[in-house]
Amino acid sequence: MPTSPAPSQFVYRTWIRTTPERLWQALTMPEFTRQYWNTEFITDWQPGSPMTWIYDGTRIDDPAQKVLEAEPGKRLAFTWHTFSPEFAAAVGLDGEMRATLLAEPRSVVTFEILPVEGTADLVQLVVTHTSEAPDSALIGMIAEGWPPLLSSLKSLLETGAPLAM
Repeated sequence: MPTSPAPSQFVYRTWIRTTPERLWQALTMPEFTRQYWNTEFITDWQPGSPMTWIYDGTRIDDPAQKVLEAEPGKRLAFTWHTFSPEFAAAVGLDGEMRATLLAEPRSVVTFEILPVEGTADLVQLVVTHTSEAPDSALIGMIAEGWPPLLSSLKSLLETGAPLAM
């Protein structure tokens, strides 16, 4: 029996000196996400709800951008944004790469917040970004983008300031 190709996946783990509640706020509240991600999300964070992305002033609306899971302080998952012409221009994507990304199935990012036993203020954050496209161009790109973004999130929560990038 033929098997489906394995999905492409990026997984990143980091430990952050914070509480699960504070990390949840940093992942969902615009006053945080603007600082380390230059992005804000307009949504009510209920599973099935739509998400509008605003990246560096570029608004990305698409009904396929939605919250998949939302368990405050524990787990958050949503579909990745649409590669609109405006977003492509904002981040310097050429037409060929934008077309490649649009040809792939929509990807999903999941954040797992895991308290570290025996501590009151240390959590492990596991970020998993998955695409059903084998050898996904997007996963290759975000594998370069997630580490500095998550390092900036960690810095913001631990020192009060994101990384200057």
